Amino acid sequence: MRGGVLLSLVLAAGPALAQTAPYAGQQEREVSSFSAEDLEQLRAGAGWGLAKPAELNGWPGPRHVLDLADELGLSEAQQDEVQAVYDAMRAQAVEQGQALIAAEAALDAAFASGEIDEGRLVELLGAAEWARAELRQTHLSAHLALGPVLTRHQKMTYNSLRGYGDSHDHAGHTGH
Repeated sequence: MRGGVLLSLVLAAGPALAQTAPYAGQQEREVSSFSAEDLEQLRAGAGWGLAKPAELNGWPGPRHVLDLADELGLSEAQQDEVQAVYDAMRAQAVEQGQALIAAEAALDAAFASGEIDEGRLVELLGAAEWARAELRQTHLSAHLALGPVLTRHQKMTYNSLRGYGDSHDHAGHTGH
C-alpha cells in the first residue's frame, strides 16, 4: 500500500515539477535558444514560420508552390520563375540561418564564460536580432516576389489546398 501512495505522490508532483523547471534537459542543446528541429530548419534554409504574415494573408511561398505545381496548374514559365525565386531565397536563407545560429551561440558562450556585461549583452542581442530580421526579410520577400507570378485563381487554389479556406487574396493585384 505504501508503494501505491508513494507512486501517487510522485505522479501528482510531475506536473508541478515540469512547471518549476520548464527548461530541464535543454541545457545540453547545441545552442540553447534552438531545438534540434530549429537548427535543422535554419541550416536547410527552411521557412521556420518566419513568413506567416505573408502565408496566412494570401501570399504563397515558393517551396509550397513548387510542391503544389500540378494542383495549381503552373505553366512551365511559372515553374521556372518560382524555382528561381526559391533557389535565390534558399541560398540566402541558408547563409543567414548560419549567421543567426552563430549569433545565438556567441550569446550562449558569453554567458557560459561569464564574460558578459550590459554593453556586451546589447551588442550580442543586436547581432542576433539583426540576423533574425535579415532571415525573415528573405523569406517574406520570396512570398512577395510570387505576387505577380501567380494568377488570382492559382492563389485562391493554393490557399484552399493549404487549408486557409477563403483566405485573403492581396498578393499581386497588379499582374494577373
